[in-house]
Amino acid sequence: MKVTVVGTGYVGLVTGACLAQVGNQVLCVDVDADKVARLQTGDVPIHEPDLPAMVQEGIAGGRLRFTTEVAEGITHGDFLFIAVGTPPDEDGSADLRHVLAVAGDIGRHLQRPVTVINKSTVPVGTAQKVRARIAAVLQDRAADIVFDVVSNPEFLKEGAAVADFMKPDRIQGPVKVA
Repeated sequence: MKVTVVGTGYVGLVTGACLAQVGNQVLCVDVDADKVARLQTGDVPIHEPDLPAMVQEGIAGGRLRFTTEVAEGITHGDFLFIAVGTPPDEDGSADLRHVLAVAGDIGRHLQRPVTVINKSTVPVGTAQKVRARIAAVLQDRAADIVFDVVSNPEFLKEGAAVADFMKPDRIQGPVKVA
């Protein structure tokens, strides 16, 4: 399957590398050009056991790529993971502006049916907000494209994120988008 992960922070990079490890074609998108340049060479900017080797294997095997071009990412994936930061807002709630910005980008560039997957740490009800943002942008484009929005909460612990992803305690078997 073709998978896009928008955001290469802790959650996004682990998600992308692990999905590539099990055979998916993964394109990770980030707005930070310096980070993307480092990742393209296999230089992982976070400490996580097994992740550097997994990223390097994915790149060498042609299953893992990195870009700053969000349109390329949206065109690539059948499954679009949103894994961007949700820093606390002034009142302590999750700041959804980055998640909703990605939803707007999806609406602007979507050309065919996809499944959008919220992987960012977000409150209940965010899937409806993401769906509404994508739908509004599609309507502005007069584009009638079917899409689904689902939530895939993350339960990754720093220092064990790869192991948590590959052998999750909430489902059985290896994870592979199919």
